[in-house]
Amino acid sequence: MGSTAPDPDTLSGAISTTLKTVHSTKSTQIQKENFNKLSSYLEKITHILQELTNFEINDSGSLKNAVHVLTKHVSEANNLALECTNRNKIYLLLNSKKLVETLENVTKEIANALNLLPNFISFNGLSQDIIKLSNIMMEPKYHEPVREDEIKERIESGIRERNANRAYANNLLISIADVIGISTEQSVLRQEYEEFKNEMETVGPAEDVAEVLQVEQIVVLLGKADIIATLEERETKYFSKRNSLGRQPLEPLQSFYCPITGDVMEDPVETPSGHSFERYAIEKWLAEGNNGCPITKTPLKASGLRTNKTLRQSIEEWRDRNTMIFIGSMKSRILSNEEEEVIVSLGKLRDLCVERELHQEWLMMEDYLPVLVSLLSTKNFKIRSHVLVILRILATNKDDRKETIAKTDDSIKLIVCSLARKIKESMLALQLLMELSENEVARNIIGSSQGCILLLVTICGSDDRQAATNAKKLLDNLSFLPQNIVQMAKANYFEPLLHLLSSGSETVQREMAETLSEVDMTDHGKLTVCESGAVESLVAMLSHVDIEMKKAAILALEKLSGVPQNGLKMIKQGAVDLLFGILFRESLSMPIVVEKVVATIMNLALSLTSGEVDHQEIPFLESEEDVFKLFSLISLNGPNVQQSVLRTFLVVSQSPSGSNIRKTLRKISSVQVLVQLCEHENLAVRSNAVKLFCGLIKDGSENDDTFQEHVGPKCVETLLRIITTSDKVEEGVASMEIISNLPKNPKMTRWILDAGALELIVSILTNRFQKPEIMIESASGALCRFTVSSNPDLQKKVAETGIITTLVHLLDSGSSLTKRNVSVSLRQFSESSSSLTRPVEPKSSLFSCCLASPELGCTVHSGICAIDSSFCLLEANAVKPLAKVLDEADVGACDAALDALLTLIAGELLQKGSKVLEGGDVIAKMVKLLSSAVVRLQEKALVELERIFRLPEYKQKYKSSAQMPLVEITQRGLV
Repeated sequence: MGSTAPDPDTLSGAISTTLKTVHSTKSTQIQKENFNKLSSYLEKITHILQELTNFEINDSGSLKNAVHVLTKHVSEANNLALECTNRNKIYLLLNSKKLVETLENVTKEIANALNLLPNFISFNGLSQDIIKLSNIMMEPKYHEPVREDEIKERIESGIRERNANRAYANNLLISIADVIGISTEQSVLRQEYEEFKNEMETVGPAEDVAEVLQVEQIVVLLGKADIIATLEERETKYFSKRNSLGRQPLEPLQSFYCPITGDVMEDPVETPSGHSFERYAIEKWLAEGNNGCPITKTPLKASGLRTNKTLRQSIEEWRDRNTMIFIGSMKSRILSNEEEEVIVSLGKLRDLCVERELHQEWLMMEDYLPVLVSLLSTKNFKIRSHVLVILRILATNKDDRKETIAKTDDSIKLIVCSLARKIKESMLALQLLMELSENEVARNIIGSSQGCILLLVTICGSDDRQAATNAKKLLDNLSFLPQNIVQMAKANYFEPLLHLLSSGSETVQREMAETLSEVDMTDHGKLTVCESGAVESLVAMLSHVDIEMKKAAILALEKLSGVPQNGLKMIKQGAVDLLFGILFRESLSMPIVVEKVVATIMNLALSLTSGEVDHQEIPFLESEEDVFKLFSLISLNGPNVQQSVLRTFLVVSQSPSGSNIRKTLRKISSVQVLVQLCEHENLAVRSNAVKLFCGLIKDGSENDDTFQEHVGPKCVETLLRIITTSDKVEEGVASMEIISNLPKNPKMTRWILDAGALELIVSILTNRFQKPEIMIESASGALCRFTVSSNPDLQKKVAETGIITTLVHLLDSGSSLTKRNVSVSLRQFSESSSSLTRPVEPKSSLFSCCLASPELGCTVHSGICAIDSSFCLLEANAVKPLAKVLDEADVGACDAALDALLTLIAGELLQKGSKVLEGGDVIAKMVKLLSSAVVRLQEKALVELERIFRLPEYKQKYKSSAQMPLVEITQRGLV
């Protein structure tokens, strides 16, 4: 027979069946590992079948039969998988061994069918793949899961030992649920058990469920698990039994006592002679060398001991009966006013709860919760502690009880009160709250309890490490609700908030950002928040399309940016460009956004002036367009925005790149706006405007026209009024410095004089002890504009105020800056002295010499000098105070004082003036200045001493002291 193409219908049917079986095997929850292995085999078979459609077949009829056989066995595997998906899971678990055997048989049948295919395939490579896969599947090596084996062993043990313990059955059923992959909720377990029970009733004799185990015994054992019963069913059973017992405890039967220990037995064992003993007691008896029964003396070995199951069950029933009676009668004792009796009773109750979980359930059925909760309000620490322990035992691993406890009266409120007490009680309350917080309803109640979160945050900072750890865990449990996280943030615990800020939904992120903007935080708290990732999250929110998201981020950034380290971090994260983008493109219709954005930009600018800035300059407001746009906001908004904009420019104009900012501000006619703002009714706006105006005018001499154009008499009057009325010293100083730096032309000077500036300056300097030092410095600087030697009339007007004497006094008492300013004014006065000194008039009468002493001329100026007419330094006794300033460390003060003194040797005054300088020890100080580290002082001293040393007497006198400094200058040049 020739080669033909394989029948497509046969192959497609086989492929479809195999793919369907792959899906079924992957869907099973039982024997997952084994079924996954089978699934991998079937996937490879699917690939082989698909490959067959591409090859010529030698005998298509025989191939068709082989494929049919393969499809039949694959279908059997599919049926097995479906059975494991649909049949009761407990039944399947118990039959796991048989299931593994079936899996192995089906796999081998598929392998045998697969092994027929190479006979009809001419392509050698595919044939080899088929043979290889078939060989592997012949030895599939499926394993019965270890955990399923363990479950069956526990079932067998429970049946063999006739273990009637409900806890044993409960734990067994929970373990089964875990293995078969179902929930441990009561309704789910009950349904699975009922299905198993019904299925076992229909099992035929041919279905040997578990070889050594009887179906009825398994059903009875699992049926003892009361977790499959409803609460109503358990309560009905409990009260039915308790009500039949009476109220008095029953004394134990004599047979319950161990003949060796004399106590009621826990684990009775029976000897061949029929006597029962406590297991540990009789084993000890035999281990000590005794080889006979303690009662009958008949020979006895440990191997002859057998558990007395009947007696043990009787003892357990007796104990349960008495415990029920005890629990029912205990409530009245606990409610008594005898504290010691209450404490003892609670201790016994606690022991019962620890002893058996069943006892806990009985307590709940007897409605003990309201009683226990009421005791939390007592003043006795021991009573409260016992109650907290009992409540925690009741809540452990019981979700329904957690909710019930939380809802009972004011339980959570009272437990929270215990948090605030001594550490031992606080720890007990904390442990109880942690247990309760595992329930959602309880968490809600705990989080909303007044003061709870604040107390937990406080405990987080406790020195007790365990308490702090527990408090943090409880806060984490409570952080599932946004309102709880808000409460934590208000208590300065931000960890959950920051987590949601970065990973929550958009709505939650916005809420967290809004919370950050609203809560009160210390600077340390703000710093901690930003170090924990808040900046990155908030800056990312600035790029969001939703304006409300941006608004929330802006509010938070404004709050946090008040700390310099945070501001710098925001700048480095790119916040500035984003804020400017929002400010100029999106927020003009939202005044609050404008206000907060500008306030944030101001804080970022302030951060650049902090000591936290590294040496690398951080760019800020480099664009003229940004400067113009930001400054223009002053004219469009209210005082809050105006103040923030002014402070921003005030800060950046004083930065290393401030000269460019100031230049740009002058270019955009900001002076006109600032002049108007100097009269603003808002004092904060006015103060910042004055200070910024002061900064612009200090280096604006080349733009005199700008200031001349916008500064008129009214502005000058306003500035002087600020100086006299402002309670902010810096504002007054800035106003005074503006006066000092206004254009020095006759028109401006006239306006300043007419406004009374000179009188104000003189008053400040005269009453210097009543003014801050920085105002004295500023006023002394402003005076310099009125003492210029080019205007003798103005100098005379100033001198007539008597201010020169005050200036000389300031050389002794003022600051270095004041001394420099005073020296400048004295120099300017002294420059006019030679031309203002009055000549000495000759005597006209022969006898006039007998009538009066001749009028003596000035030692330097030769004529008649006076302080208020010729402004002579000698008449003002200023030489020695000026000479003293030469010893100042401040270069500016020293330089200005030297300039003032050198006016005494200017030109033709050299010889007379040198004598005065020598008398004031000035020449010796000038020699010292030859060794100064300041080039300007060194050079000036050298030039003037060269003139002085032309006079032989001074050259000779100072030769030795000046020689070495001069040699050094000759060798090394001026420093």
